[in-house]
Amino acid sequence: MRLAIVFVRLGNRLTNVHDAMSEDTPKPFFRPGKFILLLLLGLFVFAVTLVIRMPIGWAWHQVSGQIDLPPQVQVRQMSGSLWGGAAKVHLAGFPARLQWQLDWPSFTDLTLPLAFTVSSPQSRLKGMASVSLAGNFEVEADGIVTVAEFKDLIRQSGGAMIDGKVVIDRLKLRWADERLQHAQGLGRWDGGLVTWPMGNQTGQAQFPPMQANLDTVEGGVALDISEQGGDGPAADASILWDGMMEIRVYKRMVDLAQQPWSENSSPSDVVFRVKQPLLPGGL
Repeated sequence: MRLAIVFVRLGNRLTNVHDAMSEDTPKPFFRPGKFILLLLLGLFVFAVTLVIRMPIGWAWHQVSGQIDLPPQVQVRQMSGSLWGGAAKVHLAGFPARLQWQLDWPSFTDLTLPLAFTVSSPQSRLKGMASVSLAGNFEVEADGIVTVAEFKDLIRQSGGAMIDGKVVIDRLKLRWADERLQHAQGLGRWDGGLVTWPMGNQTGQAQFPPMQANLDTVEGGVALDISEQGGDGPAADASILWDGMMEIRVYKRMVDLAQQPWSENSSPSDVVFRVKQPLLPGGL
């Protein structure tokens, strides 16, 4: 009996020694699975580094021939990288500077955030954009526009000139399915002198602070212009998805301009209306 117990204890010791030796056996570091994972990680880091450091001028030269920009947009010079850089552009003949900075993509909704700034010598628009893999994008921006910079274009179109600056708040745009789906924003002007063509003469008047509200309506977008704190629109413009534009001016605008008009008209009467194509092919 005692001999059997001795053999059992000796067997347990030999088993424990064998287990300990098995645990101490070294395992190879570069196993096939780990090697593949490290290789994929290295390729990913290399690709990201390549994108970050790729000169934007070289990249634009490679793809510019395949991109159809509107005739009003001309790219003159680019600097920096694809991840963050700047470009000198001409928008309808006006020189401007575009700066951008990419952020890390969102893997939850598959979008790429982009911070941007569009500036001219006296105007500036700054905001964030989000681009999806499907080609849809959303823009949110704020800025200041100095109207005097665009006086030549305004005079060519026969529009009215205003003094000072227009502050743009909460501008939001959404483009999806190859069409503008949503537009919203607010523009504010502190008031001042307004001049407009009157045949061979020029009319002028002092206007109170005004505001313009941009919103989405059925079939397009609408811009309502009114006195800040006023009780109705002084003018409005509608741009439909098919490219048609309609402008209406109310007697309220005539009253603000201190111009003579029939006393039998109410401020909400339309005194001027025009409807014409704005963009061929629509928005």
